[in-house]
Amino acid sequence: MLAKYKTVRQFGSAEIVIKKSRFIGHAKPVATEEEAVQFIQSIKKEHSMATHNCSAYMIGERDEIQKQSDDGEPSGTAGKPILEVIKNQGLKNIAVVVTRYFGGIMLGAGGLIRAYTDGAVVGIAAAEPVYQVLHREVFIEIDYTWHGKVENELRNRDMLMGETAFTDKVMLTCLPLAGDAESFTVWMTDVTQGQGLITLGEERYVEHDAAAAT
Repeated sequence: MLAKYKTVRQFGSAEIVIKKSRFIGHAKPVATEEEAVQFIQSIKKEHSMATHNCSAYMIGERDEIQKQSDDGEPSGTAGKPILEVIKNQGLKNIAVVVTRYFGGIMLGAGGLIRAYTDGAVVGIAAAEPVYQVLHREVFIEIDYTWHGKVENELRNRDMLMGETAFTDKVMLTCLPLAGDAESFTVWMTDVTQGQGLITLGEERYVEHDAAAAT
């Protein structure tokens, strides 16, 4: 699994107008090619009266799946520019559709490339680029007498936390970076002087704002 990858947070859509043609960029995170195709089809259905619904998507840890469609525009003027925006922004697991409602003025090949590029850019921005960062759950079971000290140490370390359960003991769920989980366990064993029961849980991705995770 990748330690970190960039995608978008949610579905987003934004519109620009170029020489009376409306270009609506739509973007959405997708995990599989099936999801990407379903998303593209849903946009085509929603905008069935549009002149074109051009698209591209890229999926996989190593970008194994890359597809694009000009949807009737001249070859290379729509799908490829959209895919290039995805690549240039370093995004993964994303599908982008740019819808065009023709305004009556021809743009030419260069104008189309710029328009579909800009449409993809605004659609992706509306979907809010984020990083998915791989963390690992670490469970710490301690007596109540240790709770204050451990919580303070974790706060000073700016540790990302999950749920805390209070029963006969305190169970803290910590989320260090996956690559730091073992060293974190060693450190926490030292903090608790070996009095805590520390176990490793599953790895999972946690969303981080793009600016904060760079």
